[in-house]
Amino acid sequence: MAGEKVHLTGAKETLLMTLYGKALESRLPHSLLGDHFADEAVGKIDYDFSRLKVDQNLGVGLAIRARTLDMRVQDFLARNPGAIVLHLGCGLDTRIFRVDPPSGVDWFEVDYPEVIDLRRRLYPSRDHCHLIASSVIEPDWLAEVPRNRPAIVVAEGLTPYLPADEGLRLLARLVSHLASGELIFDAYSDFGLKLLRLNATIKATGAQVHWAIDDPHELELAVPKLRFVEDISAYKPEHAARMGWSAKLFVRLWKHIPALRKVGRLLRYRF
Repeated sequence: MAGEKVHLTGAKETLLMTLYGKALESRLPHSLLGDHFADEAVGKIDYDFSRLKVDQNLGVGLAIRARTLDMRVQDFLARNPGAIVLHLGCGLDTRIFRVDPPSGVDWFEVDYPEVIDLRRRLYPSRDHCHLIASSVIEPDWLAEVPRNRPAIVVAEGLTPYLPADEGLRLLARLVSHLASGELIFDAYSDFGLKLLRLNATIKATGAQVHWAIDDPHELELAVPKLRFVEDISAYKPEHAARMGWSAKLFVRLWKHIPALRKVGRLLRYRF
């Protein structure tokens, strides 16, 4: 099979899981994402995606999460023309193409050098899109980001892989550097991390998860400039109708059992 070779392991390899899940969902009739860039990227990569054990249920779940984040970014940009989008741990996500921001927006994609190199080979360049090749927990890369404009910081599928102390230091640096804005990311409870460790896809990559957030207000205490805004369900019943029966049952239980609602959710803050 001809294509781009990838040599990713651990948490880095999970980006192939999210890419493939979104590509699978985008092939469905009435796709939520319609992410043809993801689907085309899968076809360009020389990799055995079957080893990740990604099924339609996971693909739909990933699409729901991605679409929810896309909508929050679009809403922020509508309220803040000329803002900055800071996409942490961007992987091979194609949010910039799905959102299609206006020309006044500067968009920053941040990930490891080998991931950014792969992005360059798979996706077309775009004006006002800046690729930063660095681990997000390194402090120096923020110097490349303007600090005098409103910013929305998005992290999808990133926080559980960070050590808690490194994650908190990252958040503190962000709110100290940026003038104002919003932060939105997916977070998992301690029980949620235990479930992730049992997930066949996560186990296939050997990725380790570390950072559990049981109470969103804990971050306000650790990073005083943050103000908690909302807790957004990672799954929506109307979209879960496209999943298999076992996933539908889980979503139904998710809606009514508080402990399950905390397993995985999106958290939104202002700063």
